[in-house]
Amino acid sequence: MLIYSRLGNNLRQFAKTWRLGAIAYKLYYAPKGFVQKTMHRGALNMAVDHLSSLQMEKAAYGLPPIKTQNSQPPLDIYFLTGRKFWYQTCFCAYSMAQNTNLTLRPIIYDDGSLEKNYQDEIIRIFPNAKIILKPEIEEYINQYLPENKFPYLRERRLNYPNMRKVTDIHVGSTGWKLVLDSDMLFFRTPDFLLNWLKSPQQPCHMVDVETCYGYSDALMTSLAQAKISERLNVGICGLKSEDIDWEKLEYWCKTMIEQQGTHYYQEQALVAMLMAGKACAIAPSEDYIVMPSREEVIEPKAVLHHYVSDSKPWYFRYGWKNSFHKIFLTH
Repeated sequence: MLIYSRLGNNLRQFAKTWRLGAIAYKLYYAPKGFVQKTMHRGALNMAVDHLSSLQMEKAAYGLPPIKTQNSQPPLDIYFLTGRKFWYQTCFCAYSMAQNTNLTLRPIIYDDGSLEKNYQDEIIRIFPNAKIILKPEIEEYINQYLPENKFPYLRERRLNYPNMRKVTDIHVGSTGWKLVLDSDMLFFRTPDFLLNWLKSPQQPCHMVDVETCYGYSDALMTSLAQAKISERLNVGICGLKSEDIDWEKLEYWCKTMIEQQGTHYYQEQALVAMLMAGKACAIAPSEDYIVMPSREEVIEPKAVLHHYVSDSKPWYFRYGWKNSFHKIFLTH
């Protein structure tokens, strides 16, 4: 068993040295996932979903500019986005702004693919938006998360972009920040979130349909030294930047990978560990719905939908259209 353990550690180190994680993802896991998705959804359904997503992106170019109330200090909302998601980011922020009379300011972090034409469109729609581009991000990442001291966090943010919602937005910064996933839409006034934004006092998250961390509760509890909340979802994620212990996060990341490998939900697991044992503001699950049903998407009753997994087709086919029509009815 000792021989196998050493062999496994050597292979992991070899893969890390040559960045084989990204290669393996592109050559094996991504094609495998696509095949599995195609078998599950069917080629025709996937084609319809793709065309619907293209229609949604085209519609984003027709969003009228948001009018801001200059007399009000804006409430900042944070996004990580790029070429594949910029239009979803716009619809999320726009639908939230349409459901409040308060001034919101999107703070956009470039995932490395936010080209100039997308930047221009974001600023056209949200004149008060702030965009932080890759060169600036890389500068402070190198300053506050040097690779020789934080090799695991640096490798993860390189090969696992979800990690950037934590590293890029919070490192070297202070204050409370509400980070939102792009694949969400608002349909009613989000009083819970607006109240949190006005006076944040504790971490904030939403409730998942099931517990999705990718790592054992025993390992996470042992590392965090506190009970891990079940069903924590980071589509909505409020954290205080200066409260994040980056050395501890590096150790957690290293230990998780060495003991149980990498996982798609690692960012969510790490945030659950950061929030472990703390009183949190939790978005009511009946109003802030993760993976809404087709019926709920067609006739929304909730405040917000987070379109993950099997609800993604309903997002592209129906969700954004409901939001889009409401937007144009007000103009």
